[in-house]
Amino acid sequence: MSTVLVQIDGHIATVTINKPEVLNALSTAVLADLNQALDEVEKVENIYAVILTGAGEKSFVAGADISEMKDMDAKQAIQYAEFADKIFFRIEDFHCPVIAAVNGFALGGGCELAMACDIRIASETARFAQPEAGLGITPGFGGTQRLARLIGAGRAKELIYTGRHIKAEEAFSIGLVNKVTKPENLMAETIAMAQVICQKAPFAIKKAKEAINRGLQVSIDKAVAVETEEFAQCFATEDQKMAMNAFVKKEKVEKFYNR
Repeated sequence: MSTVLVQIDGHIATVTINKPEVLNALSTAVLADLNQALDEVEKVENIYAVILTGAGEKSFVAGADISEMKDMDAKQAIQYAEFADKIFFRIEDFHCPVIAAVNGFALGGGCELAMACDIRIASETARFAQPEAGLGITPGFGGTQRLARLIGAGRAKELIYTGRHIKAEEAFSIGLVNKVTKPENLMAETIAMAQVICQKAPFAIKKAKEAINRGLQVSIDKAVAVETEEFAQCFATEDQKMAMNAFVKKEKVEKFYNR
């Protein structure tokens, strides 16, 4: 049985890491199943938002699989990290927004997985940390890079050097998460945000995501040029013509058609 489940509801796909007995730890097998789940979602037409979460109430993803890592040599560690990085980049560059619904622990690789998503919504019970230094290693799935980009280098260094666990409210205050909800409302509020995104023009959302992601990798002048390129592509779509004509006529757009 797959350790990662996929549920499709209209334009929204929910991907659930389903190993609650080990707090959804990211073993090689779980990572492979996550990659396969993304394959499955990509085959479905007109998916405009993805929700990524963990099974059970205790943990989103408690980290990488320490039992698998403990006997690795340097070469094996590179292979393990590169495999995870490939999947995390795939999430980061996915054709539509990916929202992490963080229920419980998001530690180490779990925090790194959440950071690869576009948006993070956390339960009040969520806990975040990059505790790797206490295990004799650095973060290995992009944590040193994405954390610094999200919350600034100074705060990222503090959390990585100390391994300190932070609660959801602090994660919100420093910009690590976008929203904090009561545990019982987590999925409902995440779905509600996904539904709002699905009501916008899918091609425009895709192009905005590409502009942000690509722009972060280059200088501001090159980034603005990237934005101009993505902006211009929207004018070749039927959705742009329909929406702008409706605006001028003071009419409501009932539905976008992703074309």
